Amino acid sequence: MDEAIAPAEDMAATRTFRALDYPFGRAAPAPGAPREVAEGVYWLRMPLPFSPRHINLYVLEGDDGWTIIDTGLRWGETRVLWEQALAGPLAGKPVTRVLVTHFHPDHLGLAGWLCERTGAHLYMSRSNYLLASMLIFSAMPEPPEAALDFYRRAGWGEADLAAFRQRGWNGFARAVHALPTSFRRVREGDILRIGRHAWRIVAGEGHAPEHLCLVCDDLGVMIAGDQVLPHISPNVSVTPMEPESNPLRDWLESIEALRALSQDLLVLPAHGEPFYGLHERLDQLAAEHALKLEALLAHCAAPRTVVECFEALFQKRITVSDIMSATGEALAHLNYLKYCGRMDVRLEDGVAVYSAC
Repeated sequence: MDEAIAPAEDMAATRTFRALDYPFGRAAPAPGAPREVAEGVYWLRMPLPFSPRHINLYVLEGDDGWTIIDTGLRWGETRVLWEQALAGPLAGKPVTRVLVTHFHPDHLGLAGWLCERTGAHLYMSRSNYLLASMLIFSAMPEPPEAALDFYRRAGWGEADLAAFRQRGWNGFARAVHALPTSFRRVREGDILRIGRHAWRIVAGEGHAPEHLCLVCDDLGVMIAGDQVLPHISPNVSVTPMEPESNPLRDWLESIEALRALSQDLLVLPAHGEPFYGLHERLDQLAAEHALKLEALLAHCAAPRTVVECFEALFQKRITVSDIMSATGEALAHLNYLKYCGRMDVRLEDGVAVYSAC
């Protein structure tokens, strides 16, 4: 192991917060500096120019080279940090795989660049590769009218719609480097052998389709991506692409399925710090959404638009910078209740109005 990679035992002492145990404390490695958290498993943290202000990436050491799990955003600062890591701690071996847990730009953004830079193969689920490719190639100067109608139906005002038009329909393409023209498909149940260890793929839904988690039973480690986070709940959203979807049902079913995994796994999340207490965290996440659903039902005792539901779901003022994600998440909860038969919806002058049954 290169001397520049800090060994796990040099990290901070264990701390406990909300029934979760953080074996390396709540402190993170310096940006771009790999830190060992299990045999042959290294934790990298990269900055983000938005909230949350960081993303955790992971590097697995194999006999033939490194496997990189997620890449960070297509952003100059992240590229500089990757160059430093490749020239320093990771210089002793080639990068052979770049595996992306899901298509969101903070995870996928530099995958194409890293594959070009290192000659590594890209590993993704088929749905995420195709979805990302479609989003890159469908970039346009202005949003399509159907997307504007989607947010107008949610109760957006003209000022928010005007700001949305001005942002254009190319944010994804700006944040993600062009992808390789071919990829290696990864799906539920696959086994990746990396060094002495077997990593099995566990796929989740709701936050993203076929979100890939990696579990190594002999190491007792789970690379969770965004499917399970220690401090925040993953964003679960309805989008203009699939306005009648029920992603919250998919996500709740996925986290229920994760209870089959060992409680003793060290969970390596994409945001926050590595922790023990998978089952406790699954309980907390399910309970948080149950409370949101009950609050929403009470709030919709009087008819409400999607925008008018924000106050029941979020503990902060929603601004122009997060109105899209807030709308998507509010709709995920409203659609869930609608499909459960507990919420009615009708159109009034082109705006959806929801009422609890």
